[in-house]
Amino acid sequence: MNPKHTHNSNYSQFQDADETIKEAADVAADDSLILGGDKTSADYYFDSYSHFGIHEEMLKDVVRTKTYQNVIYKNKFLFKDKIVLDVGAGTGILSLFCAKAGAKHVYAIECSQMADMAKEIVKANGFSDVITVLKGKVEEIDLPVLQVDIIISEWMGYFLLYENMLNTVLYARDKWLVNNGIVLPDNASLHLTAIEDSEYKEDKIEFWKNVCGFDMSCIRKQSMMEPLVDTVDQNQIVTNSQLLKNMNISKMTSGDASFTAPFKLVAERDDYIHALVAYFDVSFSVCHKMTGFSTGPRSKSTHWKQTVLYLEDVLTICQGEFVVGTMTVTQNKKNPRDVDITLKYSLNGRRCNVSRIQEYKMR
Repeated sequence: MNPKHTHNSNYSQFQDADETIKEAADVAADDSLILGGDKTSADYYFDSYSHFGIHEEMLKDVVRTKTYQNVIYKNKFLFKDKIVLDVGAGTGILSLFCAKAGAKHVYAIECSQMADMAKEIVKANGFSDVITVLKGKVEEIDLPVLQVDIIISEWMGYFLLYENMLNTVLYARDKWLVNNGIVLPDNASLHLTAIEDSEYKEDKIEFWKNVCGFDMSCIRKQSMMEPLVDTVDQNQIVTNSQLLKNMNISKMTSGDASFTAPFKLVAERDDYIHALVAYFDVSFSVCHKMTGFSTGPRSKSTHWKQTVLYLEDVLTICQGEFVVGTMTVTQNKKNPRDVDITLKYSLNGRRCNVSRIQEYKMR
């Protein structure tokens, strides 16, 4: 294993935490597949969150959990006597933070079987009179109130948009949030950079060209199309970072999550580029002091890691030269929780001239 990568992870949500999750996600890969009579792949998204391993890893993600805790505990003036909606509550940790910060009432919506555990957790901590756990899909739930003052959610997926829980937050916002209500977090941005990664690409991608003397290049084509979720060493970074998309969660529409964005990545040294790397930042601008975190390779690592998109070409780039192109991100038509990515890139340098279009699928 290339020591520059700390963990080889697929984004079948935290497969290292529980092998059962991987099996469920593998079944879910084909949205046309029907199991259990009336289950489709969309249902397996919720099934995966019934496993404790996922929640353990998320809760132990100090960057994630401590940021939310600080947002709530250090800004109690936002929550005092307010009605809060927790979208995708999981174990109910954010609801517990809000209740402890003085919220009048918290409605915690969770669709997976974890909702049953969340009810027990709420009761065990003496907040049953403040927190109501509602089991079901946000789009199908009837809230006991007409409006809420605050919507809080940890909706971000790999590559920010994988799993597409953002649309659920926007649905809840449009249906229940009061005028001038608060959405937390209220801003998210997707960024792109480029890395040198020869050893790992050789090990994971080029391997299929010759397997014990046999050509398995057909698998190589598929492996190239599947982005790798992994932790990238900052020393691998060859270029600057480019903002691809900024999202104001308080004002955006669901259609804004599909977009085409241009990029220009300028080389900071002479090197080779084997992959582009995407990561995201989130912020809570309504706090007394701006709060947020980054999932980038130069920041403290999180369970989201980074998303690596390997290039068909090896780009030989000189300092000051640049890779230009566009990235198109759309929801998959069969399963909107999946993401389709189209990458157009070109380099016109002294030692390399390349222009190509590549397709990626996050499943």
